[in-house]
Amino acid sequence: MDALAPHIRDGQHVIVSSHASLGAIYLCRRLAAHGVTAPVTAWGTTAVTGRRQSPTLVRVNTVRKLIDLCTVPDDRSDEALALCRRLFGDRFQPRDGLLAISLSNLNPQNHMGIALGNMTRMERGEDWSQGQNVTPNVGRLLEALDAERLAIAGALGLKVRTIFEHFHLSFHVPVASISEMNQQMHAEGNGGTGPATADSRYVTEDVPYGLAPTAALGRMVDRPALLHEAGIRIFSAMYGRDFEAENALLDAIDLSRHGLDDLKAAARTGILERAEAIPASAER
Repeated sequence: MDALAPHIRDGQHVIVSSHASLGAIYLCRRLAAHGVTAPVTAWGTTAVTGRRQSPTLVRVNTVRKLIDLCTVPDDRSDEALALCRRLFGDRFQPRDGLLAISLSNLNPQNHMGIALGNMTRMERGEDWSQGQNVTPNVGRLLEALDAERLAIAGALGLKVRTIFEHFHLSFHVPVASISEMNQQMHAEGNGGTGPATADSRYVTEDVPYGLAPTAALGRMVDRPALLHEAGIRIFSAMYGRDFEAENALLDAIDLSRHGLDDLKAAARTGILERAEAIPASAER
């Protein structure tokens, strides 16, 4: 985003696919520093899911049926929705601001459960089916993680999709338990392959930039996400890193200096009104 900001023109539309860690707020701040006003649209997930199999080959597992999105500032929402539909088809559902989109990205919580249950496969570089290995125990963990996320959204008065809706709309399988839905995906050949390395975005990106923001929001609304918090600590212990401290976006925004009302306003405007100058460390 630091590299992108100097090249954005007034009014040029930016789409973040998919949005994490209130990144649209950070980008709006960077654009304002350059004297630029531009709408930023945040997607709750990607339009497609797949895996790169070689430098020249990508296997696309599915094209998603419905993608949550919002735009800041919110008075550009209708224009942004029309643009996304023109570019990518009629597959978008508006949500109520950035907080809803931040809580609509299910990939980090799902990847946490999958990676915890299959870490040795990742470390050994095995070729393994992701859908098949969302076993009943892993599936129940994903469902429990989802309950934490939904409780936070409920405390904020926000409507977001459930994990069951996510798998149904993304992979076109009937609603059942999460394990059963993944087994069906595997049987139909679109369950995907799991990461073949421990150096995977499932951990190194999704833990600091996905789990940490959900945990932070849970603390702000008094709905502690205990499983999310535990996942951050377990992965940090596994990797010998402090993943929560690796989130440069949250560090730059510094939620500790802002109340919930500030954050709710920023979720519509893109601007944290009481924010001070961006720290030099964030500029790097």
